[in-house]
Amino acid sequence: MPPYRLQVLLDMREKAKEEAEQAFSAAIKALEKEKQVQAQLEAELERRKKERKAKVAEYFQQMMAKGAGISGMNMMGRFEERLKDEEAQVALQIEHQKEVVKAAARLVEQRRMLMAEAAKELKAIEKNKETFVKQVRQERQQREELNQEEIGNALFLARQRK
Repeated sequence: MPPYRLQVLLDMREKAKEEAEQAFSAAIKALEKEKQVQAQLEAELERRKKERKAKVAEYFQQMMAKGAGISGMNMMGRFEERLKDEEAQVALQIEHQKEVVKAAARLVEQRRMLMAEAAKELKAIEKNKETFVKQVRQERQQREELNQEEIGNALFLARQRK
């Protein structure tokens, strides 16, 4: 059988498809990692809110037990504001992380499209190779039939001469 003249292209398309699949897989892993980071940040924010409420209540109890005045209440207010500021920082991190997750999701979709395109191109060249192989087999079969016919004709003519 003659060599397939587009074999190099077929090999390139197979390699491109494998690379696209690997890039898609890596993008999915990165997206999952970013989602985990976001979930951790959200859990951290919830933990901080609960912790703030508990600390403020505890601080308030201590102040009431000591009989604290206005300065104690002001200190408690500053303490609570500082904790709220920390929560706001975590909330900003969460918003930033949401953008990172969106970007990772867009990258996953882009990689999915590239993978689909690579698979489509590979399928097209494989279809071309199947057609080539079928054509070569058909030509070989026709040559064999022609050879058989010639052999049959030669035998027939040889019998007729005798």
